Amino acid sequence: MRALTVQPLRPDTLEVRELPEPQPGDGELLVDAVAVGVCGTDKEILAGDYGAAPPGHERLVLGHESLGRVRRAPAGSGFASGDLVVGVVRRPDPVPCGACAHGEFDMCRNGRFTERGISGLDGYAAQTWCVESDYAVPLPSELEQVGVLLEPTSVVAKAWEQVERVGARAWFEPRRALVTGAGPIGLLAALLGLERGLEVHVLDQVTEGPKPELVHDLGAAYHCEDIDDALSRVEPDIVIEATGAGRLIMESFSGVSNYGIVCLTGVSATGGRLPVDAGALNRDMVLGNDAVVGSVNANLRHYRKAVESLGRADQGWLDRLITRRVPLGRAPEAFEHRAEDVKVVITMDGT
Repeated sequence: MRALTVQPLRPDTLEVRELPEPQPGDGELLVDAVAVGVCGTDKEILAGDYGAAPPGHERLVLGHESLGRVRRAPAGSGFASGDLVVGVVRRPDPVPCGACAHGEFDMCRNGRFTERGISGLDGYAAQTWCVESDYAVPLPSELEQVGVLLEPTSVVAKAWEQVERVGARAWFEPRRALVTGAGPIGLLAALLGLERGLEVHVLDQVTEGPKPELVHDLGAAYHCEDIDDALSRVEPDIVIEATGAGRLIMESFSGVSNYGIVCLTGVSATGGRLPVDAGALNRDMVLGNDAVVGSVNANLRHYRKAVESLGRADQGWLDRLITRRVPLGRAPEAFEHRAEDVKVVITMDGT
């Protein structure tokens, strides 16, 4: 079989290689890959910023946004040949910490977790892969075209869950949400915000291409002005920050409404510096009873919620989120920056 591999911490080592087909262990599904999504994490691994191959291996199979079809399933697993399935990314640490022991492995406290296609475990960018049935999520057949969006949707489902849990510290009836960034995470965050009955606004820099139209067709408002102007105009109760841009993060802290919540989902590059009036920021947040929470990854509960959200969404709109589908044989093209890209997917059964 062919697989998309890289040497972690060594830039520009992306290569499609022939590898032996995996043999499923006890309780594992054997899955024929359909597609994998490409995201910023994959590009950072490709750039040599981080990542770790499985112990004793030089190369890592990429791919944490998966979609496959079960070829063979063990008896009693709840899966059958032909089922659409997505593999969960993270595995609990072996100790485990308290969070992992309670199934909240996305909140691991000691950092000893492993992640498929990222750290310590091969990913799903192979024509055939295995996954434990306990870490496989079934999808209905009608999601075949867009099921590869499940993993990023699970990340957003967790972010909204975190917002709602923080909001539940007292009376909480938010009306308006501002999402910063109209990439896949931002657009999916907007989708789930509208699903909750909120008035949703999306802020991004681009004025052309698919993003403004996608936001409009979703039923949200699109903004491309300065962050201060957007915050003043929208007066959001909730900000979902999906860019990792330092200024947008800091301005959101003071620009959210009283008793507001800022949820950070974008991962910032290190080394950036901004002048900050820490006293004013503290004053605004304390006197406003504001809260800031970071959110990353997802556990099985969030994947299941994401399946429900994708099932309720307009399938044509979701399909438009995927702006390029690149066959495995031309996989390097999927990592090229193109202005019109929203979500790029590698099809695993093509040449």
